[in-house]
Amino acid sequence: MKHLKICLLLLAVGLAGKSWSQDLLSTISKAETERIEKYLASDELEGRKTFSKGIDKAAAFIANEFAQAGLATFNNSGTYLQTFSRMPTKITKEDTNKIENLTLSNVVAVIPGKSLANEYVIFSAHYDHLGINSVRAVNGDSIYNGANDDAAGTTAMIMLSKYFKKLNNNERTLIFAAFTAEEVGGFGAQYFSKQFDPMSVKAMFNLEMIGTESKWGKNSAYITGYEKTDMGAILQKNLAGSGFTFYPDPYSDQNLFYRSDNTTLARLGVPAHTISTSKMDSEPNYHKPSDEFQTLDIDNMNEIIKAIAKSAQSIIAGKDTPTRVDTTQLK
Repeated sequence: MKHLKICLLLLAVGLAGKSWSQDLLSTISKAETERIEKYLASDELEGRKTFSKGIDKAAAFIANEFAQAGLATFNNSGTYLQTFSRMPTKITKEDTNKIENLTLSNVVAVIPGKSLANEYVIFSAHYDHLGINSVRAVNGDSIYNGANDDAAGTTAMIMLSKYFKKLNNNERTLIFAAFTAEEVGGFGAQYFSKQFDPMSVKAMFNLEMIGTESKWGKNSAYITGYEKTDMGAILQKNLAGSGFTFYPDPYSDQNLFYRSDNTTLARLGVPAHTISTSKMDSEPNYHKPSDEFQTLDIDNMNEIIKAIAKSAQSIIAGKDTPTRVDTTQLK
């Protein structure tokens, strides 16, 4: 009888934990997702070009969101900005006037792990875009707002940081990173990757262009490099019964696994993948001024964020560890 009572108690605790997790998923709200996305994609940020005032505003906004959520800074540095210097490959006339101050900043926050604090799970997105190009203005619009690319992924990363902070049950340490300079060479991710022993990073969820429906419609997304680890299978297992499906990347001819910020850590063996919904064979607003807030499906995007949150649970709990990337098989 005593054994039965213990089993029932453990079952009740487990169900209560699952219910608590489900209840908190409702805090990933459309209104909050919309608020963050609208600001990051606004004309005020002038397309968030690397080395611009607009991207500095975006960095300050992201840092404030982390602060409001009560997240820790990386290595207890006291700042969410991970700042470094990098000379641009092409120096514009504007850049020559500030050549001594060409610094870049990732924006990074942490939720320390409990029993597995030295093991890391990373959630990332790049927050830079293409800026203003009056020479290539389309219908009088010269601002490349990058609502889907990648304000959408950055919004999702921020929303996940708030959700996991409230959930407060991560055994592994969670790192939330907004990368700079993806569009001009992936310099933010390259600098970031040097801060870790690759073996300590157990998984990386890189979020890129999730603001539109995938080729399969709502409640779906794809994972680049799906076949390179078993991470996709783990995520799908955790979504059993949810109606959401993660598919392998259908655009293998476009080498998307090598075209986003997951690549740097994947080349070090980390199971690092990008989650996306972008129809790369027919995306009408990709790298155009028309990539604006009103083109996004916020309802669907919010459900994708919830699915990512749910699918990651066993990995952040230390119950599942994806297989490593075989770097000898990479291009």
